[in-house]
Amino acid sequence: MSLSDPNAGDQNAYTHERSGASRDETAYGPNSKDLPDYLPPRRSGDGWTLGSDGQKHWGLNGAAGLMLLDPAQGILMQHRALWSVEGGTWGFPGGARDLGESALDAAIRESWEEAGVPDSDASGIEVLETHVLDLGDWSYTTVIARAVRHFEPVISDPESIELAWVPIDRLTDLKLHSGVAASLPELLELLRPYL
Repeated sequence: MSLSDPNAGDQNAYTHERSGASRDETAYGPNSKDLPDYLPPRRSGDGWTLGSDGQKHWGLNGAAGLMLLDPAQGILMQHRALWSVEGGTWGFPGGARDLGESALDAAIRESWEEAGVPDSDASGIEVLETHVLDLGDWSYTTVIARAVRHFEPVISDPESIELAWVPIDRLTDLKLHSGVAASLPELLELLRPYL
């Protein structure tokens, strides 16, 4: 993992077998600022909404992410593709909630789709806490969980430049997504009793 180079990561690290993408399409991979045209089909929650804060937010039904702790390695972090919102920053795997989908289910699904962890049925993790940023008509839920067995993350869609387990005391060394940076002190306070 390179903590100093925001463009670090192998453009060909995108796992083509899971996506069906051909190698020709890597020109639109995570290091590109252009939105790939081979993304998975749109889901019911995909789209922009305007929050009560006057800002655009991704997720028609809100969004959720997974802050996954491996006690031996740290927090699973995703180096976001350059074409994504705040591309080149680091955050937790996550994304838009589908219509009728719980925040927990969305966080697990998104982390599975983007990082191959945890298992798609959420086995192997213990949910510890949740943190909700509620802007009235839009919310983002961070599900804080602990791995009860080791997971090896795998870049499994074009939304990541790289994935890394980052020690808790090194999180602020990263160029964090603004939402993660703003909520990190509170998230770490929620996590502290479980360390």
